[in-house]
Amino acid sequence: MPLPVADRLLPGKPYPLGAHWDGLGVNFAVFSANASRIDICLFSTNGRKEVARMPLPECTDEIWHGYLPNVALGSLYGFRAFGPYQPARGHRFNPHKLLLDPYARQLSGPVRWSDALFGYRLQSARADLIPDRRDSAPTMPKAVVVDESFHWGNDRPPDVPWQETVIYEAHLRGLSMLRDDVLPNLRGTFAALCDPRWLDHLLRLGVTAVELLPVHAILQDRFLLERGLRNYWGYNTLAYFAPEPSYLASGQLQEIKVAVRRLHAAGIEIILDVVYNHTCEGNELGPTVSWRGLDNASYYRLVAGDERRYVNHTGCGNTLALSHPRVLQMVLDSLRYWVECYHVDGFRFDLGSVLGRERDGFDAGSAFFDALLQDPVLAHVKLISEPWDLGPDGYQLGNHPPGFAEWNDKFRDTVRRFWRGDAGQRGELAARLSGSADLFDRRHRRPWASINYITAHDGFTLADLVSYQAKHNEANGEDNRDGTDDNASSNWSTDGSLEGPTDDPATLARRARVARALMATLLLAQGTPMLTAGDEWGRSQQGNNNAYCQDNGLSWLDWKQAQSAAAQPLLGVVGRLLALRRRLQARAANRFAHGQLAPSPGLADIAWFDLDGRPPSPESWADPGIRTLALRRAATLLQPGRSEPLRQPAQPAGGETVQVTLLLLNAGDTDAVFHLPEPPLPWQLAFDSSRPDAGAADRPLPDTTLQAVPAHSLVLLEAQAPPAVQADAPPSPMSLAAPEPTA
Repeated sequence: MPLPVADRLLPGKPYPLGAHWDGLGVNFAVFSANASRIDICLFSTNGRKEVARMPLPECTDEIWHGYLPNVALGSLYGFRAFGPYQPARGHRFNPHKLLLDPYARQLSGPVRWSDALFGYRLQSARADLIPDRRDSAPTMPKAVVVDESFHWGNDRPPDVPWQETVIYEAHLRGLSMLRDDVLPNLRGTFAALCDPRWLDHLLRLGVTAVELLPVHAILQDRFLLERGLRNYWGYNTLAYFAPEPSYLASGQLQEIKVAVRRLHAAGIEIILDVVYNHTCEGNELGPTVSWRGLDNASYYRLVAGDERRYVNHTGCGNTLALSHPRVLQMVLDSLRYWVECYHVDGFRFDLGSVLGRERDGFDAGSAFFDALLQDPVLAHVKLISEPWDLGPDGYQLGNHPPGFAEWNDKFRDTVRRFWRGDAGQRGELAARLSGSADLFDRRHRRPWASINYITAHDGFTLADLVSYQAKHNEANGEDNRDGTDDNASSNWSTDGSLEGPTDDPATLARRARVARALMATLLLAQGTPMLTAGDEWGRSQQGNNNAYCQDNGLSWLDWKQAQSAAAQPLLGVVGRLLALRRRLQARAANRFAHGQLAPSPGLADIAWFDLDGRPPSPESWADPGIRTLALRRAATLLQPGRSEPLRQPAQPAGGETVQVTLLLLNAGDTDAVFHLPEPPLPWQLAFDSSRPDAGAADRPLPDTTLQAVPAHSLVLLEAQAPPAVQADAPPSPMSLAAPEPTA
């Protein structure tokens, strides 16, 4: 029989923050620099009745803390904070509002929307200036005291080298909601993430990492619920340490750990999309659920001289103040917790430029970046930034510090426009295919820093990119005003009138050909490729390019479609391309190439050619009407396990070879014939997007001087050559390298 809980708290300790059970009781610790008192509230097992309320007895260095003996695992709790309610000075304390612990590890119950959730009187003529005195506890979830022990056995991170990484971006819920072969109660949860049939799908493709959209607990937007919609994507964080409760089939945290362990056993890493730029509390008219009520002036960036208002570099109403040491600590503690407790392998930072903002704007040496990159736990996981935000000078692609990879939207836009046939894209495409050296080749960064993608959760799917001229977001209830209008898409019908599904054979064939060319460009370019879940079989969102609120079949993956005969050709193409990428690129030198080295006689490490087999002249590069391009790359093969090319000896050693590839791209409306550049090599066909089923019999070329490339297609040729006697050849003519792209 459990011992009765004490009626007052002992002093306890200020660290670690949150609620920590030691077998005999729980130590509570929470930060607030401006509160005058903080109470801990305990609740009944169903969370409906407050059974105890006691003030935290000590405050050490602005950390309020206390130890309560005999508290059992599974106990529910929350905080109430006392202090001034002075919005004009940035203070919004209201002890009538139950507050979530920012370090809560698990939540019990959902948010039940009510006017009581707001710290001010909603109907007051003075807006947010008059405090509301209703108790919000009946509408609030409660934090749970948890035991985080788990037997990890021999779990080891796959530790896939960046240059071999292939990312698959997916939504945890959407992955399995339409899986008929998964029990209904497991669909949409972590339990389904480790289903062996799902893992087999990833392994057949050649994926090495799954990047999940936010799995932190989220607050469902009131305005969406009132319209019968839901925040599906989840960029509205309610708790940074707790998973979204609806993603746990069992209600137990171990479910996540089992899923991660099975992914690791299959050699697949897990990367979490995380939202540390803002919280779910919105602007000054938003609800009070945690940080705002605990210490609004510390947790958020407020407008200087008008502390009632919030700096809004995120477009979501508020911006976390990562320049504050305790806020920075919370973010780092959260990241470290997911690595140490759940063994995740990396993070993708939503609106990452916000995290690097100091008083004078973005700084690659900001407190956040410096603290993260020196952290003994976090510095060794994969770090990816979405390198922009909505504030001044918010676009920071290529400006993040070494150690980070960055979403490269210039790759997305350029590749889309090139294959659509837009004028003047050759020079820009040349830079994107070669790892975007113009953006990333500084401070000893590597090509993997460019996260290349054609599609992502935000925007068209691949199928929609080649099936719709314009967005069709009517289902979102905003009269099709939401979502970008600049999609660089085409419906590829003869006269542009066939939007979406069609039975026209010519249109379907053209769409399929362009989709294969887009996918091949992504998977054969230098950099880290990211696939969007379902693109490998042609998933459609019916032209919706902003499906953030579509928690239904519009966004979920249709696995019946994936198993259909119509989906198999594209599935096969993606698998073959990724196998080709592994074979041709994984063992090549992981360095930027600039045409200054010659791994083999007469073969620069990178070179560009026109149809005539000659390097483009400056006038040719500038010609906006040319829609063809040839890219040749030569690299010394690496021995397995090496990350640098073998040093060339004075005389070539037996068995050493140089890998040479020639990528021929034709975005025009008519077929093109390429003269293959000198020197002549024993070229073989590696891939032809116009006939992706070409087999071994098609590999030797009947003519190694000419290669036909059909319209809207690309061809990859491969050959091997002997290494150069000298490691460093004289610089190749600058005309061999791609020009710097114009702004």
